Parts: sequence; C-alpha cells; structure tokens
Amino acid sequence: MDTLSYKTVSANRTTVNKEWLLVDAEGETLGRMASKVAYLLRGKHKPSFTPHVDCGDNVVIINAEKIVLTGNKWSDKSYLRYTGYPGGQRSTSVKQLLDKNPEGILEKAIKGMLPKNRLGAELFRNLKVYAGTEHGQEAQKPTVVNLKDVK
Repeated sequence: MDTLSYKTVSANRTTVNKEWLLVDAEGETLGRMASKVAYLLRGKHKPSFTPHVDCGDNVVIINAEKIVLTGNKWSDKSYLRYTGYPGGQRSTSVKQLLDKNPEGILEKAIKGMLPKNRLGAELFRNLKVYAGTEHGQEAQKPTVVNLKDVK
C-alpha cells in the first residue's frame, strides 16, 4: 500500500532537459563569472537537480578575451604547473596566458569550480569558450543569459 503523498524524484540521463545557453564575458569579473557558469553547468538552477547526474545546461561563452580582473591580478596572478622532473616547476602569468590562449583563463577558472571526478570531466565537456563574438553553435540556437539574473 502506497501511503506517501510526496516522493523524491531523481533525474536520470533520459529525463534531463538540457538547453544551450549563451553568455557574454565582456566586462565580467573572472571569478564571479566562473562561479555562475559552473552553477549553470552543474544544473543547480533547476528544480530537478540531482547531484550525481549531468543535469546542467550546455554553455557557450563569447568574448573571453574581454574579461576583467580586479586589483593587481594582471601582473601578480600566475598559473603553476609541474613537468615531473626535478626543478621542473613552470609558471605562466595571466597576461602571457591571455596573449597565448585567451580561452584558457576562463576554462581553468571554471574547471576548478567543478567536481574533481568523472562527473566533473563530463560537465566540463558541456562548456564552449570563444575569444571573439563568433561561435560554432548557431545551429543549437542558444538562449542569451544575463549573469546578473543568475542567483
């Protein structure tokens, strides 16, 4: 006999409704924007959010080279990596990374805010970042999102 009036409904791959969202990065602060985009990728803005399922949306970011960093981060912030050899620690400043790969700054910031497991890797594949205003997802008809309205 089923007497419960409320049941917890978990989303799964077949019941998830994924949309395409377009975000303009021009004039946005890096960390604040990255946290909101990670929130959209994760699907936390949906009432059917399920922590262990990819229920987020696909996000397209344009104008990645026009992001804003506050304070002295343009000169002081650096990204470290290690080659695996003794003395192999390498650092890259934000300005160098912007000149070489403007999409990389946003991708690094957003990837760091996603889960560090297979689900996080799957969610990161739903992100497309472009330096200019042109993007390759016109066929998906992405909906323009104002990040000021997101949580």
